[in-house]
Amino acid sequence: MKRVLYCVYVISVVSMMCMPPKASARTLVSDFGEATFSDSLTINNRYFPLVPETTFTYVAQADDEVETNVVFVTDDAVEILGIQCRVVEDRVWVNGLLTEETFDWYAQDDEGNVWYMGEYTTEYEYPPGGGPPIETHDGSWNPNIDDAEPGFIMLADPQPGDSYRQEYFEGQAEDMGKVLRLNASVSVPWGDYTDCLVTKEWTPLDPGVIEHKYYAPGVGLVFIEELKGKTVEVELIDIY
Repeated sequence: MKRVLYCVYVISVVSMMCMPPKASARTLVSDFGEATFSDSLTINNRYFPLVPETTFTYVAQADDEVETNVVFVTDDAVEILGIQCRVVEDRVWVNGLLTEETFDWYAQDDEGNVWYMGEYTTEYEYPPGGGPPIETHDGSWNPNIDDAEPGFIMLADPQPGDSYRQEYFEGQAEDMGKVLRLNASVSVPWGDYTDCLVTKEWTPLDPGVIEHKYYAPGVGLVFIEELKGKTVEVELIDIY
């Protein structure tokens, strides 16, 4: 019996020695003070290109609700912490009613990282009996006026296992991201894509809610799988 156990042990050790090493996980600290921005408005990261005057349309179906998300890359810029940032308008309709309108601010550093520099969000809640919607601005953050810090929305060289902070404004905006894959394939109404980057995104402010986002090279975000008790798929249906 001892000889058999010894052989099993030797085989296990040899097998482990022959296994390829796992990719090392990196936790990347978004040190804004160390970044340089020579041409911050040119955002050409292969997974997150922002070309002015481009519109992306996404649709999700959940039970009896149809959610339409229209993202428009504007020509406008806003200065955040002394850096010129591209303004992106993001609107969401549910069954034809505007429920959210956000202005996001992005900048690309000289290494190719795209920074999330802040956002101004308006959410609309419609009273059951009718009347004008109630507006709230929860989740908005601006490092110029808040004790908030920019983070990475897309890395210059993402690798599986990389984790990073996307934004930080305590109690309001604390999104995190992690790179899962670089070789995913996905089909959406707008096309079939390969070699996609897949990220896992979450926030400690909303435990249990996870998003897997698929980014196609040269295109950007094409698919989202929202996991929050039930799975909701958000698909790219149009670019113009």
